[in-house]
Order: sequence, then structure tokens, then C-alpha cells
Amino acid sequence: AMNISASDVILLAHAGFGVTGCLAALWVFIEALSAQPGNAARIRAAALVTALSMAAAWICGGYWYVHFYPAEKALILGGPWPFAHNLVMETKEHLFLITGMLAFLLPVATREELFSHAAARKLVLSVTALIVITGLTVEGAGAVIEHGAKVALLRGGAKGDR
Repeated sequence: AMNISASDVILLAHAGFGVTGCLAALWVFIEALSAQPGNAARIRAAALVTALSMAAAWICGGYWYVHFYPAEKALILGGPWPFAHNLVMETKEHLFLITGMLAFLLPVATREELFSHAAARKLVLSVTALIVITGLTVEGAGAVIEHGAKVALLRGGAKGDR
């Protein structure tokens, strides 16, 4: 029988929404490269998907962090990879604020006629590139944090290599 906890579902939803937001931002970037009246609606729709996905990732991640992370944090700090919390989680917490703010800016920025306003198009390209870069960075950080918990469990919570 499968034993999938609420913690697992919330954490996987957090990562899934984050990746979806990154992919939607990449979609906006690609569409904006050849912005024209015919793809303006798709650009705006993908920008909204970006913002909603990142909001969902933020909500799931915040809920998980408050309700489930304290035990995992203690495990990580007692294990061989304490940097997974001390450096990686601390960095992730701050970097995602940037990703989130950019994602919320995107639907506003895509209201402009990108096909006729070069400055607006450059803004959208810059914002989406930063969303993809920071979003994938925090996604990778999440993998490092989870591995910090895994190595603590696998190595019995002992510091150092065995």
C-alpha cells in the first residue's frame, strides 16, 4: 500500500507549481521574442499562469515550511549536510521573494502592446528571464535541502562522511 502523507503532497505540489511557473514564464519569453497582435492574448494568458503558479508554489511552500519543516530542519542540522539549511534554505527563502515579485509584475507588464513598444518587450523579456533563472535556482536548492534530510536519515544523523 502506498503511504503518501499530506507533507509529501504539499511539498510535491510546491515544486510542481514552481516548475509550472518557470515553464509558463519561458513560454512568455519565447512568445515575446516575436510579439505581434496575434499572440498578445497567449502572452497575457501565460503571464497569468506564471503568476498564479508562483502564488500557488508560495502558498504550498509557506504552509509546508511552517507546519512540516521544523522537524526536517532539526534533522538536517544534526546530519552531515547542515549547509543544506544554513546556506541553501536561507538563500532560497530570500531569493524566492524576487521570483515571486517578478511573477506578480509579469501580468501587469504584458498588458502593454509588446509588438509596438520595444521598451515594454525588453522589460517582459528581462522579467521572464529572471523568473526562469531564479525559479530554477530555487528549484535546485529545494533538491539540495531534501537531500540534506535524506543523507541525515541514511547516515543515522552523524556528521561527516562514513
